[in-house]
Amino acid sequence: MRIRYGFNIEIDVPQDVTILTAMDVEPRRRRDIVYERPFAAPTVASVENYSDAFGNLCRRIECPPGAISLSLEGIIHDSGKPDPVAADAPQIPVARLPVETLPFLLASRYCETEFLTDIAWAQFGGIQGGWDRVQAICDFVHDRLTFGYPHARPTRTALEAYNERVGVCRDFTHLAVALCRCMNIPARYCNGYLGDIGVPPDPAPMDFNAWFEAYIGGGWYTFDARHNMPRIGRIIVARGRDAMDIPMLHTFGPHYLRRFEVITEELRDAAYDIAAE
Repeated sequence: MRIRYGFNIEIDVPQDVTILTAMDVEPRRRRDIVYERPFAAPTVASVENYSDAFGNLCRRIECPPGAISLSLEGIIHDSGKPDPVAADAPQIPVARLPVETLPFLLASRYCETEFLTDIAWAQFGGIQGGWDRVQAICDFVHDRLTFGYPHARPTRTALEAYNERVGVCRDFTHLAVALCRCMNIPARYCNGYLGDIGVPPDPAPMDFNAWFEAYIGGGWYTFDARHNMPRIGRIIVARGRDAMDIPMLHTFGPHYLRRFEVITEELRDAAYDIAAE
C-alpha cells in the first residue's frame, strides 16, 4: 500500500528563536519513500540539517519574530502487514546483550526505574519468556491507564502515570518502557505516524503517535501499550530513551501554537499525485 504522511504547523514567536525538530521519516524507511515534497519553512532565517546521537534526522531552525510555518508531505510505500509477532522470542540475559542496547536499560527523564522496580518484579517476575513478559507489561499498562487527550501533560513521568492512571500515548509508552527496563529488557521510545488503517476511524484529529521497541530474541520488536494490538502502517520518525530525547519541536524561547495538523492516510487511488495539489 501507499501512505500519505506529513504535517502543517504554524507558531508565533515574539523574539528571535532557535528551534530543533525531529520530524522526518527515519533513515531506514527513507528507501520506501515514493515522493516527498521538500520541507518548507518560508519565513525562517536558516535551516541546518543534522543527525542526533540516536541517528534521527533533525533540523536546527533560526526563526525571526513573527508567524512561522513548517510543512512537509510525502508518500511512502508500506507492506500493508501488521507489526510482526515473535511469540517465542526469549529474553536475553544482560551479560549477553549487545552493548549498544545497554543505555536502554537505564533510568531516563520520564522513565524512573528506581521507583518502579519493586512493582515490576512483583507483577511480572513470575512470567517466563521475553515476548510473554513484554506483552504482559503492555496488557497491564493498557488496562491500568485511561486514555484521553484532556489528560495530556508534558511533564508526566512513568511513575506519575502509574499513580494517576490516566494519560495519552506517550504516557502509556513511558510506563511500559520503564517497566520493561525494570525487568532487564532494553526498551526504547519511538514516535511517528500511525493512521487509522485496518481499524475503525478515530473521530479525533490525527496526531503523531508514540510506541516502543523492546530488545528480545536478538532483535528490536514493536509494542504499543495504548492500542495493544499489531497495527498496520507505522512510520517511525525518531527513537530515543524517552520523549525528552526526541521532541517533535524543541524551542529555545517562547512560542504560541496556532495550527498543528498531522496527515496519515492510506492512498487507495494509485494515480494520486501530491505534486499536483
